[in-house]
Amino acid sequence: MAGKKKHEAPKNNWMDTYGDMVTLLLCFFVLLFSISTVNAEKWVMIVKSFNPAAAENISQLVQEDPNDQKGEHAIGQEAGGLMTDKENFDQIFWAMKEYVEQNNLEESVEVKKGKDFTFIIFRNNIFFNGDSYILRQEGKDILDVLCNSIAPVREQVGELRIMGHTNQADPNNPNPIAGDRFLSSNRAAEVLVYIETKGLIDGKKLISMGYGQHYPIASFVTEADRAKNRRVEIYIAKNDATKYTLDEVYANIEDGSQSGNEKKEESKKTQDSVTEEEV
Repeated sequence: MAGKKKHEAPKNNWMDTYGDMVTLLLCFFVLLFSISTVNAEKWVMIVKSFNPAAAENISQLVQEDPNDQKGEHAIGQEAGGLMTDKENFDQIFWAMKEYVEQNNLEESVEVKKGKDFTFIIFRNNIFFNGDSYILRQEGKDILDVLCNSIAPVREQVGELRIMGHTNQADPNNPNPIAGDRFLSSNRAAEVLVYIETKGLIDGKKLISMGYGQHYPIASFVTEADRAKNRRVEIYIAKNDATKYTLDEVYANIEDGSQSGNEKKEESKKTQDSVTEEEV
């Protein structure tokens, strides 16, 4: 009687495991590639999950097709050639800040932010000539940049408030009330009208206010300080954001700026000291 044949172990069975691994890797990288081309944000999240240390440089791992403007998270040239993120309300702040720095406008424009709002201070010389409320071309140009930075997130804007301020020419004598109020109000309204004609934001979300000489951010003593007081401020708040008064806006700017009351107290002390010296 013939003996039973021994079953030989299958040869090269390691290739099955290898083939499965290669297939899985191929599917994995196809998945990553498809995510990275459709939704850059998800690609970033996946890479971070595998390598948390890459969080700081993660933006270098994502490259968008500059011709693709259809994606939900499309990134394109919006504000004066600046890169803007259509999902991020804070891109208004970053786009304007970058524009100001690139064009050396720090002396004329200050860009600040707080929780759920961007706050921009425009010195009067960039918008208007002295005692005028006719918007200069330079002012229109920078408002175009602002509108371009708002456009991608227009639906997220809950309020855009424009505030005009004048300067007290004589430290010891307030300005005539009518001229002071009308000038500050007309300047704010002129800026509002220019923005509203762009059709970006529902008109009911746009507000213009004239504060006259009553919210100085510097003293009335020197020409340099008086120039700081002549300004237009634009407050852009996100939907459902807290409705701040101007004093609260000053107090909630993240860079630690003084509140409006502190500035007025400082201005008053400076004026009192000058008056005492003159006497």
